[in-house]
Amino acid sequence: MSSVTSRKREKNKKREMYGREPHGAPREDAEPGSEGQRRMIWEENYRFIQQHNMEEAQGKHSYRLGMNQFGDLTDAEYQEMMLCSEDTSQEEFSSLPVWNGSVLKAPAQWDWRQKGYVTPVKSQGKCGSCWAFSATGALEGQMFKKTRRLVPLSEQNLMDCSRAYGNNGCHGGLALRAFDYIAVNGGIESEKTYPYTAKDSSRCKYSKRRSVASCKGYQQLPRGNERCLKNALIAVGPIAVSVNANLTTFKLYKSGIYSDPTCLKETNHAMLAVGYGTQCGAKFWIVKNSWGTFWGEKGYIRMARDNDNQSGIGIRSTFPVV
Repeated sequence: MSSVTSRKREKNKKREMYGREPHGAPREDAEPGSEGQRRMIWEENYRFIQQHNMEEAQGKHSYRLGMNQFGDLTDAEYQEMMLCSEDTSQEEFSSLPVWNGSVLKAPAQWDWRQKGYVTPVKSQGKCGSCWAFSATGALEGQMFKKTRRLVPLSEQNLMDCSRAYGNNGCHGGLALRAFDYIAVNGGIESEKTYPYTAKDSSRCKYSKRRSVASCKGYQQLPRGNERCLKNALIAVGPIAVSVNANLTTFKLYKSGIYSDPTCLKETNHAMLAVGYGTQCGAKFWIVKNSWGTFWGEKGYIRMARDNDNQSGIGIRSTFPVV
């Protein structure tokens, strides 16, 4: 095949890829007339993906990247849209009761999805509400443990109604504050009765008679202790965790075990740890994201485990007590 033909095919391939969103729908530009700028950003991300995956094939990385819904966003735009600084004070977090349990013999692998504790992957949309999805995910697992019924809970309920507890809707919050609201409020509605809109609202529409879940409080895990996170996953259930998701490699993650030594540990994105495992000697966490199923491994990411708290995964971990 001639180099001219190869370049032409590559150009046609990129044109087709850019013309459609990852889910197959026609692409919609962020703003009228912005196609040229978006295309340039997309091309830059495409080249980054190609270079990284070439290096992965050479054994330089343990994970691959892929084009997704963030492909035409700069890192700064992606960070502003999807992430949020977790502005808790150390005093607030250190005042929580600490879980420091143990298990007699930890299995080589664990996955709560296989045991019915985890709802399907959700999407937070263009809204920094990851904290609400992390909180509902942890409580969904605990309620299944208690009732054997898996009910998707309402993130919008938390967004609209927990501002008095320090949360700020699409502009950030903390799972622990969501648990505090649920405990004091006496419950939370289901996703069905209080659907998600990905928008801020000043009106709380919660009705106690529609409540389907509740918690008595919450506990934290020892800061930065991955061994304790592993024990809690086995003994308790899915755990609300936080990571640093700033990097382009996280934004465009597709598959494999994510390990980037340049990542900081200042957390800005909440997720849900649902299990762990080992592949070819490499340890990993199984973490559920809230960016839809077209990101990562059908909405999940495997993150390096026992790797000096990769991306800060063990820095801030909590779960509700039901």
